[in-house]
Amino acid sequence: MNTGIRFDRKMSEAEGLMWRLDKDPYLTSTFANLSVLDRAPDFDRLRRRMERASIAIPRLRQRVQSSPANLTPPLWVDDPDFDIDYHVRRVSLPAPGSMRQMLDLATLITNDPFDRTRPLWQFVVIEGLDGDRAVLVEKLHHSIADGEGSVQLSLQFFDFERDAPEPSPLDWQPTTDSTSMLNVDLWREVLSGPLKLPMALVKQIRDLVADPAQISANGSATIDSLRSALGQMTDVEPARSPLWTTRSLRRRAEVLSAPFIDTRDAARALGGTLNTALLCAAADAAGRYHRALGAPVEHLRASMAISTRKQTGDGEATNAFSLARMLVPTAEMEVRDRFAAVNTATIDATGASAASLVGTAASLATSLPTALITRVARLQSQTVDFATSNVKGTPIPVFVAGSEIVNNFPLGPLGGVAFNLTLLSHVGSLDMGLNMDAGAVTHPEVMRDCLNDAFADLVNASRTKKRATGSQRAKK
Repeated sequence: MNTGIRFDRKMSEAEGLMWRLDKDPYLTSTFANLSVLDRAPDFDRLRRRMERASIAIPRLRQRVQSSPANLTPPLWVDDPDFDIDYHVRRVSLPAPGSMRQMLDLATLITNDPFDRTRPLWQFVVIEGLDGDRAVLVEKLHHSIADGEGSVQLSLQFFDFERDAPEPSPLDWQPTTDSTSMLNVDLWREVLSGPLKLPMALVKQIRDLVADPAQISANGSATIDSLRSALGQMTDVEPARSPLWTTRSLRRRAEVLSAPFIDTRDAARALGGTLNTALLCAAADAAGRYHRALGAPVEHLRASMAISTRKQTGDGEATNAFSLARMLVPTAEMEVRDRFAAVNTATIDATGASAASLVGTAASLATSLPTALITRVARLQSQTVDFATSNVKGTPIPVFVAGSEIVNNFPLGPLGGVAFNLTLLSHVGSLDMGLNMDAGAVTHPEVMRDCLNDAFADLVNASRTKKRATGSQRAKK
């Protein structure tokens, strides 16, 4: 069956990097989406639909096979022991079935490491949410797809009416490549092409990342070449927060929503985009949080995932993004002033994002041992206070196994920062998942409330500006 979605058998360099970084639990690339349903779905129907989806999308039946000595990105190979019941499950909340109970359980599910010998996805239905609702936790590893790619995948199990007829079943056709042939292909690629970097240069890099501070101090021609190759990996400036100095493996999730049209129009009126609005509100909220806890801070270092997906209609559903890092203002100031500063920082950082950790480190990863690249990535995570990401969703109602999705809350990976705020647009709403390191953000409810206030103030500031502009025009 041709689904219109293209998957390569070999991971990209960026996907291979994310796979290897999972060796460090602080750097896991697992993300999830919490789809709140108006009622419990027909589980048998969902299971059949996902069985069919796993046939229509071969990636869902494939596991990862690493290359010899990690000299090339890993391959995706068929899992001969694929079992749909391992990947599609259901549980139930105890009474009273509160949103807090659901978020705590969903957080545990999301952060439970994948079995690396199986396909890297899992869907869990959580029943018993108050109001006779349920939640579908859609958990994927980032090496399968990014946020926008996962939305494309979801079309395999979304319906556009509650009682839509089920599509006809499909027959599974395994790939013809045997494991031995895949190994031959791997070795052929290793031996036929040069490594990404000369070995002498690799040694220089190893010495430098052992002590990154020396990079900016060393002015030799060799180091200048390395600085160009490493790009943002040479960034040794620490994160700015006086509060978020601890990193742990404890997680806490909160969710919130903002009106799509009002927030989009506010961003346009202030001279930016929805991405700018998201980062501006996150910076505002982070500043409010610090002031509330008696530790005001002027600036924090943020990262934003920037989609590089080409709108060519080629159906590619793998990863296509880079990371832009920037300094954002968090002191008390007018919304329009903060928005303008964040907008400028975003434009500047986006222009330089080609040299980001995702792009540059991925190219280096095939020439460096896993222990070294995890060390570099951990060092880089210590230069960022928080992360944001904006994912395009659906503007029309969608259903899963007879249940309507009323909210879609994404939980992005932390990757060593204090919190990740990810936004997914859904039927007139901007649904946001706030994934926090509980060791850093010790007052999660305060952080959530600060975000709600920041988005409300952003929208109100835009309305005030419109009224002032209209009044001036009337006087003229």
